[in-house]
Amino acid sequence: MALRTLDSLGSLAGKRVIVRVDFNVPLKEGVITDDGRIRAALPTLTHLLNAGARVIACSHLGRPDGAPDPKYSLAPVAQRLSELLGAPVAFAADTVGAEAQAAASGLNDGEIAVIENLRFNPGETAKDETERRAFAQQLAALGDALVSDGFGVVHRKQASVYDLAEILPSAAGFLIEKEVDVLDRLTENPARPYAVVLGGSKVSDKLGVIEHLLPRADKILVGGGMLFTFLAAQGHAVGKSLLEADQLDTVRGYIAQAAERGVELLLPTDVVVAAAFAADAAHEVAAVDAIEVTPFGADGIGLDIGPDTAARFADAIRSSTTVFWNGPMGVFEMSAFAAGTRAVAEALTEVDGLSVVGGGDSAAAVRQLGFADDQFGHISTGGGASLEFLEGKKLPGLEILGWEN
Repeated sequence: MALRTLDSLGSLAGKRVIVRVDFNVPLKEGVITDDGRIRAALPTLTHLLNAGARVIACSHLGRPDGAPDPKYSLAPVAQRLSELLGAPVAFAADTVGAEAQAAASGLNDGEIAVIENLRFNPGETAKDETERRAFAQQLAALGDALVSDGFGVVHRKQASVYDLAEILPSAAGFLIEKEVDVLDRLTENPARPYAVVLGGSKVSDKLGVIEHLLPRADKILVGGGMLFTFLAAQGHAVGKSLLEADQLDTVRGYIAQAAERGVELLLPTDVVVAAAFAADAAHEVAAVDAIEVTPFGADGIGLDIGPDTAARFADAIRSSTTVFWNGPMGVFEMSAFAAGTRAVAEALTEVDGLSVVGGGDSAAAVRQLGFADDQFGHISTGGGASLEFLEGKKLPGLEILGWEN
């Protein structure tokens, strides 16, 4: 079945439309440090406002454990949204209480309100279906229809994502529609050559993706903290670098499977080894078979791919037509260990085809390193949701909108 899209809801002029967005943005002392997720919601919100809908935007932010917590308030988000829209945005300081009800009922056509963090109510994330459903019913009373556009939560069976979509007429917004289209292209008949670039800290976080994409990819590039489990599986000493010893046999299986299928598995040939996990730590480049031969000996810790590896990875990416990247190549937050991630990001901007940055830390990295969103084919807003989609898992927030993968 196909995803239900906005057209399926008919005219929304004068209707109260609840839009489940993903405004889970990073905050530092109440200041938004990356507004990418807010900007990603703008096409859907602007379309609805221009169509004369009365929009009630709702989202979670952080993990406030089912109770109000000022540091997770959506008030700064409502302010930033107002700036981006160039229009007033009403803010209700509760989720389904008197303020939310007043905000929803007080809207005129083409106006928007944001209600407070959904996770301030325990019903949003409740495992108990009755409790979750009861909260969804309270949310449903605020509107006439639901537009689901928070891709970052479609892998969660939560009240505003799943139950609310059962209660009200519901459809996917433009962001979810785009995410599904792009990720589907990565799994069904991708244009070749197809390269998958995986980084981040743990192999265990990527097992499902490797399993599902290994038969589909032409090249798999491995960096980040997870690379050391691959190196250890090949018999290399890795000092105090991140290592998942319980995954060594699994990784050896992937190496063998790649060889059998003719998939090019690119592993680092050199890494940046540091004396400690610190921005100002002494560090030097070492070949992967000499990590413990540096001045730091067995105490050395690998924090980035090396320059030779970065160059090889960049060449492999540039020569591909479809590229999916999830996970930084090193500790990009520290400038001394950001070069590998920068090289990969730069190469993705030069792909003649579809380049996809798979959300989460990768999205944060490209923005922190100064790249613009439009330099890439697509930057996913859902790290975990993107990975689960690419693992071939059923995502409840998409299934309830008619999608079958």
